[in-house]
Amino acid sequence: MFGRFFIIMKYLCKKMSSQVRLKLLPSARCLFDDPVQVKVAGLRSRQVVTVRARSTDERGMVFSSLATYRADGSGEIDVDKDPSLSGSYIGVEPMGLLWSMKADRLHKRMLAEATNERLLIGDGVSRIPVKEGNIRGVLFTPPGKGPFPAVLDIGTLISEKRASLLSNKGFVVLTVAVYNDKPANVKEIHLDYYEEAADFLRRHPKVGSKGVGVISQSKGGDVALSLAAFVPGVEAVVWINGCSANVAFPLFYKKHKILSALMFDTNKVIRTESGAYIVKFTVDDPRAEENKGSLVPIERAKGRFLFVASEDDLNWDSKTYMDMMVERLKHHGKDNFERWCYSGAGHYLEPPYGPYCPSSFHSLAGKPVQWGGEPKSHAAAEVHLWKKIQEFFRTHLRCDAPQDEAKL
Repeated sequence: MFGRFFIIMKYLCKKMSSQVRLKLLPSARCLFDDPVQVKVAGLRSRQVVTVRARSTDERGMVFSSLATYRADGSGEIDVDKDPSLSGSYIGVEPMGLLWSMKADRLHKRMLAEATNERLLIGDGVSRIPVKEGNIRGVLFTPPGKGPFPAVLDIGTLISEKRASLLSNKGFVVLTVAVYNDKPANVKEIHLDYYEEAADFLRRHPKVGSKGVGVISQSKGGDVALSLAAFVPGVEAVVWINGCSANVAFPLFYKKHKILSALMFDTNKVIRTESGAYIVKFTVDDPRAEENKGSLVPIERAKGRFLFVASEDDLNWDSKTYMDMMVERLKHHGKDNFERWCYSGAGHYLEPPYGPYCPSSFHSLAGKPVQWGGEPKSHAAAEVHLWKKIQEFFRTHLRCDAPQDEAKL
């Protein structure tokens, strides 16, 4: 069933006991981006136990993690307060059992077990596939009449996780992709498609915000910048680890080419020992004279920007691109932006508490690539950013009437 992500936490020790009690607080059922407090009772005083977490996603892929804890004098463990002594992470990490997960097939006898059902869609949130005009996407709406602010989620490929979770927080969200076709079949990008999607959102009966917000990442980032620069009604843009220029394909709007394509030098690909590649240094310099036609004129934008860059992004030189955009806006006397830079974080900053993804297949490169980042720092960045995104949109996408609360 869409939107369900099941986690089984397994607690093991050398001596079996029927007195061991495992609690998941405040509930065994929660939204995906909600933290869970793990407590164990009924152990022997100072007993050392190994805690294992096992998670299966909607595709059947299995992840697991482990951490070793020592019970206190009362035979209790509180993962929110007690440090892990060894395992997938060390120290006090309340959600470490989730963000440290890796693919694993360990099978052992259990001392205690609890199941945490993590939902992508809360009660009352509606999911509707959209095929209207040229639009191909998925719409999520919160429960209640609204009015609610509207957000267009632009992913490189179609992805529903971030959009559904934002809708749980009280936003009407339409998620669309840059590539509805295979990247190899794409020759040009048309901004009219995303303008049509934004207009669709504005017309929705539950939407009450004056304009729309846009959230984007990677290739979707330069599309979002272009929307803000060329299309009226874009009030707030979240740009995450993208480029300051139009990458890979020429951009058209109303049948005219408005931006040329910033291209790549494949000779600069770096192959790592794991077999995955680093593609960060393959993108041409957008500041070079021959590439200036690809730079997005963000100074034309009327709305606000939230720029987010990871210092250890191995897919894009995101920090440099962010600095370039800030310098450009300041040069034009603009202060309509906020910026955040995360040390130790990699390319794929997503809603928090999911397994860390160090590498995967890149649809445009046609090979596995390294995304960068260190698990603990990356997880902390996702928690902080998720709150910032919601605050940013609530501040800059105001509705005429109070919103209904979206609750699980």
